[in-house]
Amino acid sequence: MKEDIVEQDNEIISVGELNRSAKYLLENTFNNIAVVGEISNMSRPSSGHIYFTLKDEDGAIGCAMWRSQASRLNFSPENGDQCILKGQVSLYPATGRYQLMVKSIEQAGSGNLMQQFEALKNKLDKEGLFDLNTKRDIPKSPRHIGVITSESTAALQDILSTIQRRAPSAQVSISASVVQGDNAPNNIIKALNRIVIFNEKNPDNKIDVVILARGGGSIEDLWCFNNEDLAREIAAYPIPTISGVGHEIDFTICDFVSDMRAPTPTASAELVSEFNFKIRDRLADLNLSLFKSIEQVIRTKKQFVGALKLSIKNPLMILREQSQKLDNFELRLNQKISLNYAIKNQSIKLLSSRLLQKSPKSFLKELNNKILNIDSNLTKSIKIKISFNRSQLSEYNKNLSILNPLSILDRGYSIIQNKAGVAVKSSKEVGLGEILSARLSEGFVQVEVNKIDE
Repeated sequence: MKEDIVEQDNEIISVGELNRSAKYLLENTFNNIAVVGEISNMSRPSSGHIYFTLKDEDGAIGCAMWRSQASRLNFSPENGDQCILKGQVSLYPATGRYQLMVKSIEQAGSGNLMQQFEALKNKLDKEGLFDLNTKRDIPKSPRHIGVITSESTAALQDILSTIQRRAPSAQVSISASVVQGDNAPNNIIKALNRIVIFNEKNPDNKIDVVILARGGGSIEDLWCFNNEDLAREIAAYPIPTISGVGHEIDFTICDFVSDMRAPTPTASAELVSEFNFKIRDRLADLNLSLFKSIEQVIRTKKQFVGALKLSIKNPLMILREQSQKLDNFELRLNQKISLNYAIKNQSIKLLSSRLLQKSPKSFLKELNNKILNIDSNLTKSIKIKISFNRSQLSEYNKNLSILNPLSILDRGYSIIQNKAGVAVKSSKEVGLGEILSARLSEGFVQVEVNKIDE
């Protein structure tokens, strides 16, 4: 290109020579520069090349990026994006247009922060800091809750009001820290360490779970929660932690290294108070389970009694034996019901005692009245079931007595037998003068055959 450079001693030059000389000078002077600005006038023709304008408040420059470089981008630049462009300044000789030939594009501002975020996330993930198998279980009903946040934030008030409403018996301690700015990571680490020291000095009143909270904001506002030192501190922390940082769509490195992530600060408070909040439902479920258990026992025994009834035979002796067995089974059934009732009643008393330690007296009194009502109704139901079963058993005994072949003798009939004890069914089976025996309802009489009528 040396021959294309304009010689200033020449008096007249062509436009093409001027443009080629300017192109040579620009490309050699600005051959590897980085420029920051806002993208506008984005154009993507079918060729795969990208054409756009990079501008700021002081100026603008046309830009072009060939398809080979554009295909290596890890994001899709759009109008309005703040970006850092690297490339070479050039000039298109055919039009004399000054432009920047772009080799790479990276996002400035939040885009650059996102790249840092992803890099740190991948690094810690490979080291196993996000492994779910290493996460600590969050206590179902923590007695002492630690909160790390700024004392002036609305997030703290939301957490306190939520816990007070859902789990008023829980104790809450605040380890204050700034949650925004360059000093925030160190402040949060100090707040975490204060809680550890507190637990060492107060073994009878340890903090069971720690909530790390902050309200929503931009990625810059939440950036302190993407600090590597803070992430490693939380991953190795001896107390279960819940990250309640930002809104539901916000994610930070602290979310991944904590033992649990809550979408909002309020949601983190709801997590630690969920068990206490649902204790009323749990008690109702236990009562229902108790009733169903006893009902199942009664149903099973009833089916068993029914099976025994089907096996009873006609002879009176077997009937009496089976009747005695039924009585034994009924006694055992009553004992079993009483035992199960005593066990379940003891469980209810134990739960009531625990509830008394954690809930207001008026609430406990209401629950106790409900338990007594259930107990009374259950006892009545059991007595009705037993009375009904006894009535059915008595009815079955009456029916069996009616079906007894010997009961017909009570109505004046008799059974005629010969000397061999065989019942006589026809006049042809006896002879004149033969002595027969007549079995009555009570006792026997002997008769002599004086006449035979066929």
